[in-house]
Amino acid sequence: MEHQTENIFGIRAIIEAINSGSTISKIYLQKELKGPLFSELHSLVKSNGIATSMVPVEKLDRLSKHNNHQGAVAQISPIAFFDLETLIEKTVAEGKTPLFLLLDQLSDVRNFGAIIRTAECTGVNGIVIQKSGSAPVNAETIKTSAGAAFKVPICKVDHLKDALFVLQASEIKTVAATEKTEDSIFDVNFNQPIAIIMGSEHRGVNPSILKMVDYKAKLPLLGEIDSLNVSVACGAFLYETVRQRML
Repeated sequence: MEHQTENIFGIRAIIEAINSGSTISKIYLQKELKGPLFSELHSLVKSNGIATSMVPVEKLDRLSKHNNHQGAVAQISPIAFFDLETLIEKTVAEGKTPLFLLLDQLSDVRNFGAIIRTAECTGVNGIVIQKSGSAPVNAETIKTSAGAAFKVPICKVDHLKDALFVLQASEIKTVAATEKTEDSIFDVNFNQPIAIIMGSEHRGVNPSILKMVDYKAKLPLLGEIDSLNVSVACGAFLYETVRQRML
């Protein structure tokens, strides 16, 4: 079954959608748009931590199929998001060894979808993303995930640091995938409550996040290219976790 992301357009309609509690993935706003109604929407978006993009009017025309968008189009998420603390409590209560995945502002929806698919196959208990700067959960994400986006709980947080504090307070160790370490993935004990942090496609894991984690680990690279696609690297980390837990 194909699931489509619903687009709504018009500033007032989007304001009403936010106030009614609709889960909005992203809002596209026309560049240099002004006015009191736009200011109201902008304040509401900021206070709710909704991801936005300033775009030319031509993109809004395409998204709204040339309806009267008033300079704003919003994507309603096709999934509901979970509360991280509640999800951790549920995982522990079910007697599972927690395995969480944090994505540090991953921006490509196809990478995101591929990671969700691998996460479902490897028993990840939840994926954590930041409200701003992260790839949206849209129709392309769901298609790439082969529907796994409906099976793996996804949590949204204001800041990834908040999630790290919550996880560490719950005695879940955190490991960042980064080349900025001498420690190998094979030196980390994944057979314990753990959360794996994957960085963005271009920047990797944020330095401020690297300072907070319990472990840093890298994959051995034997060729001339110095990095892997993030979804491939994520798969390697998750399957090393599976391997260790099956021993």
